[in-house]
Amino acid sequence: MKRIFEIDPWKLTSHTFSKEDKRLQESMTSIGNEYMGLRGNFEEGYSGDSLQGTYYAGVWFPDKTRVGWWKNGYPDYFGKTLNAPSFIDLPVTINGHKLDLATDKISDFSLSLDMHQGLLTRSFIYEGKDCRVQFTFTRFLSSVIKEAALIKVKATVLSGEADLQIASHLNGNVVNEDSNYEEGFWDALNEDANGRSIQLRTKPNNFGTPQFTVLLKEVTREDGEVISGDVTTASGEVSELFAKTLTSGQSWELEKDVIVITSRDVADEEQAAKADELMAKLTSKTFSQNLSDHEAVWDKRWASCDVTIDGDPAAQQGIRFNILQLFMTYYGRDPRLNIGPKGFTGEKYGGATYWDTEAFIVPMYLAVAPKEVTKSLLEYRHEQLPGAFHNARQQGLKGALFPMVTFNGIECHNEWEITFEEIHRNADIPFAIYQYTRYTGDDSYVKDEGMDVLVSTARFWADRVHFSKRKGQYMIHGVTGPNEYENNVNNNWFTNTMAKWLLGYTLERWPLATEAAKKRLQVTDEELAKWQDIVDRMYLPEDKELGIFVQHDTYLDKDLRSKDTIPADQLPLNQHWSWDKILRSPFIKQADVLQGIYFLNDQYTKEEKERNYDFYEPMTVHESSLSPSIHAILAAELGKQDKAVEFYERTARLDLDNYNNDTVDGLHITSMSGSWLAIVQGFARMRYNEDGISFAPFLPKKWSSYSFKINYRGRILALEVEKDKEVKLTLLSGEDLPVKVWDQEVTLKEGQSQCLKD
Repeated sequence: MKRIFEIDPWKLTSHTFSKEDKRLQESMTSIGNEYMGLRGNFEEGYSGDSLQGTYYAGVWFPDKTRVGWWKNGYPDYFGKTLNAPSFIDLPVTINGHKLDLATDKISDFSLSLDMHQGLLTRSFIYEGKDCRVQFTFTRFLSSVIKEAALIKVKATVLSGEADLQIASHLNGNVVNEDSNYEEGFWDALNEDANGRSIQLRTKPNNFGTPQFTVLLKEVTREDGEVISGDVTTASGEVSELFAKTLTSGQSWELEKDVIVITSRDVADEEQAAKADELMAKLTSKTFSQNLSDHEAVWDKRWASCDVTIDGDPAAQQGIRFNILQLFMTYYGRDPRLNIGPKGFTGEKYGGATYWDTEAFIVPMYLAVAPKEVTKSLLEYRHEQLPGAFHNARQQGLKGALFPMVTFNGIECHNEWEITFEEIHRNADIPFAIYQYTRYTGDDSYVKDEGMDVLVSTARFWADRVHFSKRKGQYMIHGVTGPNEYENNVNNNWFTNTMAKWLLGYTLERWPLATEAAKKRLQVTDEELAKWQDIVDRMYLPEDKELGIFVQHDTYLDKDLRSKDTIPADQLPLNQHWSWDKILRSPFIKQADVLQGIYFLNDQYTKEEKERNYDFYEPMTVHESSLSPSIHAILAAELGKQDKAVEFYERTARLDLDNYNNDTVDGLHITSMSGSWLAIVQGFARMRYNEDGISFAPFLPKKWSSYSFKINYRGRILALEVEKDKEVKLTLLSGEDLPVKVWDQEVTLKEGQSQCLKD
């Protein structure tokens, strides 16, 4: 484990520039504002190893699926998150020399991400032969004007004389790192020297998916006033050059303001006018004023979502970093969007959405963001039902199959073992409807639009199962469970359990559906009877002697052994072992059986939970970012406090400490809610159902206290856990709220606090 940033509760700061860790630094200093985002690339450019990345939400490309052996049902294309035209470029020349930290001698390096508002600052001293110049770069993406990026560079000559040239550059000649032979995905449409803008469109495709047009416009300001330089253009590029000669003690500060417009919101022919309008709004305020407006948005967010930890600065830094990155990726402003596993931090995984959103992010967003944010995530899936119907038809099945990876509802991932076998997602995604209804008490969605999702996925499961005459039970063969280190297994316990749950929940809710929903869906009595029969006779593998649920039919036939038997130099397995060796091993990538116990927690006894945890955790290598939080929550519930804290630290600092040696290509955005879940559902043991909400907290040994706030059914509740098992509950706003803490029941009144001891 190697930490490249100093421990600070509100900042990521490094005073060391390590070329070997450049990609790690870029990932960890990525910023976004839901609409767009970028890795922590250097404004002046960098000739060394780097992953250049700028991304616009919802802008993607369908790259033709290429496989050696085509199988019926494969998606025609693989969806790619595109590296988009770059707007941060500010190449610098000093006395004719191009500034480049890959080769230049520098001193006093500092890189800092302020987590209050996602403000990125970098400074260093250029040690030239004939001058020393200090440079400071500052940038943020506005949370007020979502299309706006603001960048500032300040140069101060410390000794000698410097002829400085700074080019404000918009660059559309970008490629994805995984492109074939530097293949580009953008066509240049227009370079406007007078308007300081470029317009590009994604290349045509043969799959009927939209082409996207983007327009980037820039202005440069000095002392708050717009200035003009020498403008040059090339295909897909525009650049404006500024020059100044400085002597020792003199400074020069330029501000680059950028507006980014995409065809998702504005038609091609209207983009230039819209960019002009937004630029006028942006430049009507100074950099400081725009930053102040941006900070106000973040202040409001932090007021509702912050988790405070006293006594462990590393733990505090970790959870704030994760919350920042999540909210920079998604805060529900655009229901057409969802949360990709890499967010705005890298190209990996291609598609925009996985089951991660519903399984890991929805429970957090329900409690720390307005209800409408989670509602938008539910509506996102409902709007994509046509694509889900298409996916099921491609497999020769009825109903709807939600995709593993998608931008538009149609599956666009080409790994068969994941895409068409890891179908547990088709219950995990609807599970969010259950969580939303249970937490908010609002059943209007599940009665209407949500019923479309439940019935459509129930029809899929009823067709996907088969009946074993030999055993007289329903089974599901040929699947991959959450443990992706096993493929094409039969009767994965988690998959069968969640399919049974989905059918049972749909049966429970169907009589309460709106008349409009019933008329739309036309569920027959025969269907209802079939669903009930599957629920009653679903095969769930179990070993009575061991007292465990069996991960799949042949799991216990493996060479079962603890992960402690793996030599340290062979971890992570996915970077050292062949896939064949991994598939034959007993080692588990992430929670599988335990994922089901977490989801349906109140259906199992403490003894069942403990036996399964003690059996499976020793064989789990946690090489999925989604794994530690589930284990932290269950360990906390079972009284294994040291293990719970160990797993919290892993999920909170997974990227900051590069636990799995894979943060170089981007952050693990969709697992970042795990640190919040580990504290709130784990350490504080928050549970909720139709009857209300409860807590049973413990305090980690090296922490002095921790606190958080949640919104619950129209109330804002604050909870603080201190030493000596003392809990302070405060109802900050809302109607009286009954709460159970350990075995004590209290009723909280607005503005009042109650202190309880175990």
